[in-house]
Amino acid sequence: MSVGVHLQGSVVGIPSRYVGLVTVFLALLFFTWKSFSFASDGSLVSFRNTAGQSTLGYESFDTNSSSVPQRANATFIILCRNSDLDGIIQSVRGIEDRFNRNFGYPYVFLNEEPFTDDFKRRVSVLSPSLMEFGVIPHDHWYQPSWIDEERAAASRKQMEVDGVVYGGSLSYRNMCRFNSGFFFRHPLVQKYRYYWRVEPGVNFHCNIHSDPFLFLQEHNKTYGFTITLYEFESTIRTLWQSVREFTELHPEYVHQENALGFLSSDNGANYNLCHFWSNFEIADMDFWRSEAYVSFFEFLDEKGGFYYEVCSFRPRKANHEIPRADCGPAASYIALGGCTRPLDRSIAISPEERNPLLR
Repeated sequence: MSVGVHLQGSVVGIPSRYVGLVTVFLALLFFTWKSFSFASDGSLVSFRNTAGQSTLGYESFDTNSSSVPQRANATFIILCRNSDLDGIIQSVRGIEDRFNRNFGYPYVFLNEEPFTDDFKRRVSVLSPSLMEFGVIPHDHWYQPSWIDEERAAASRKQMEVDGVVYGGSLSYRNMCRFNSGFFFRHPLVQKYRYYWRVEPGVNFHCNIHSDPFLFLQEHNKTYGFTITLYEFESTIRTLWQSVREFTELHPEYVHQENALGFLSSDNGANYNLCHFWSNFEIADMDFWRSEAYVSFFEFLDEKGGFYYEVCSFRPRKANHEIPRADCGPAASYIALGGCTRPLDRSIAISPEERNPLLR
């Protein structure tokens, strides 16, 4: 089973608050595949769009099976607030125009507080696909009771003094923890296997003619990403120590064909700070729901690093050019995809340049 795969298309994101699954996802490259499932409480509401009219309620829109190609069991997942409405309209309009108008995948919107009726009505008219709006359960979002708030507050204050972006933000830490261990447990998400993470305020610059969900499914891929970056070590001082401690406690989760070489340049003694930038990702939630991953997340959660450190930091702006795996020359690809972003402002990586560990 392959862990990563580059996907076709192009996206540029300007995330505000929801800027990444924490680096702890990386360490799961160690672990074996096991299945696990959950259930939790949350408020559910769905829309359907019929002949341009939105209907509030528990009805679902089923795209005509004769007019759409084969689909995977997949959804878009968008974590946002009511104040992100303009950015959400931009993102959904973009993904519909460039991809989903031909595939009809559903959407799940999640928020720590209820979405307003205005938000739901304005978003629901953007696509005929099923749109569901859910509230995140309290325990999945807010700081857990075992965190020493005095210590956590002191850490936030010091990071703010040191100029660490999001260093003083409690809500950012809540988001990192939720994206690391809870989004795949939400009741609205439980019925799906694959997801595509979409941020508020992103642009998709090229048409996406193929289905990345089916690509993952048909090629037994687990995680699709665009780029990898170096993490800021000052925000994750104890992370690798905790990873090593966990693997010593649970050697049964360490796969013989792991990707340690991606994470460490000295056979695991130290973390080389490489991590997936997760603002854009398409992945198989069976992995996050596995016994190995859930055990790992709960171990880190009990350590408290989500609140005593930052555990996730990403630059606020990113340009992603997804490598052209099966396309011709750059100019031909831009013409074929109807791309709006010029080549000289994109990052292009040929298949030969890829790290084989990420194939």
